[in-house]
Amino acid sequence: QVQLVESGGGLVQAGGSLRLSCALSGRDFSATIMGWFRQAPGEEREFVAAINWSGSSSYYADSVKGRFTISRDNDKNTATLQMNSLKPEDTAVYYCNVPQGIASGSWGQGTQVTVSS
Repeated sequence: QVQLVESGGGLVQAGGSLRLSCALSGRDFSATIMGWFRQAPGEEREFVAAINWSGSSSYYADSVKGRFTISRDNDKNTATLQMNSLKPEDTAVYYCNVPQGIASGSWGQGTQVTVSS
C-alpha cells in the first residue's frame, strides 16, 4: 500500500517562494513517475508537475511552467516541488502521488499553500 506524506506548505505573499516535500513509503518507487497535484476550494484536483523515474524528464502544467521545479531523490523515496513567484491563484492543497497510489485511490493529507495578494 502506498503511503504519502506531504509537507512544507504555508502562508506566503505573492511573489514569494515555498518548497514542498513528499515522502513515499510502502514500496520502492525508484522506477515510477512521481507527480504533484493541487486542489483549490470548490475545484477539481489538477495536475501540477511530474518527473520520470530517473529525473531526466519533467512535465508541468502551463499555469506553473517557468515558476515551479520538480525534483526527486530515489535513495530517499522523496519528491520536492520548488515554487517561486507564487500567485494568489496558486492557493490550494498540494498532494504528491504515483500511478499506483492514484489507481488505488490512496492520497496523503496534502499540504496547504496560501498565497496572499
